Amino acid sequence: MNNFGKIYENVILGEDATIHPLCILGMPPRRRADGELPLDIGAGAIVRAFTTIYAGNKIGARFQTGQCVSIRENNVIGDDVSIGTNTVMEFGNRIGNRVRIHSNCFLEMVTIGDDVFIGPHVVFVDDPHPMNCERYQECLGGPVIEDLVRIGSNSTIMPGVRIGRNSLVGAGSLVLHDVPPNSVVAGHPACVIKQIGDLKCAKGFYPKPYDWPPYTRTSSFDKGD
Repeated sequence: MNNFGKIYENVILGEDATIHPLCILGMPPRRRADGELPLDIGAGAIVRAFTTIYAGNKIGARFQTGQCVSIRENNVIGDDVSIGTNTVMEFGNRIGNRVRIHSNCFLEMVTIGDDVFIGPHVVFVDDPHPMNCERYQECLGGPVIEDLVRIGSNSTIMPGVRIGRNSLVGAGSLVLHDVPPNSVVAGHPACVIKQIGDLKCAKGFYPKPYDWPPYTRTSSFDKGD
């Protein structure tokens, strides 16, 4: 490609994909040859400058990245997903549809459902302890985030934790244990402080916050280049 970027062999781009300068698409993982694994990106993608996406990924339609995003191999990403600037996705993530992941996040072996919002600087941990333990692989595993979850900025989600459907994690939380559905958790460590149904819209626009439908590609944070 032009402007000193590179597209490797076996990269499949859907119609109307926009690839900004200085991107690398289809980088082979370690011990894999150029073109050995496919990279499949759906229609209408916008991949912004300095982004690297490895081979061995399946990405849905209308995908967007900010600048300087790194996506390693063996990830499956649904439709209408946005990955913010400087976010790092290591291997083994499974991301649903209409997911917004903000800037400076870290994910590895995370399962995320549909209509999930993740604020900036959220870290998902999959290593419970250093790798020099002989039984490390038996403990390894990322969190599971169910549909309609919202996670506030600067939160840390520990290995194997399940955050239940339609829950809210307050900013700066350390989530050590499973979160029940429809719960609001906050703190360090996080604990349940109320239920979603107890929340009130601070501006009074809605009877209850989060009652509006899941956001779409026409939402304000998706506008612009």
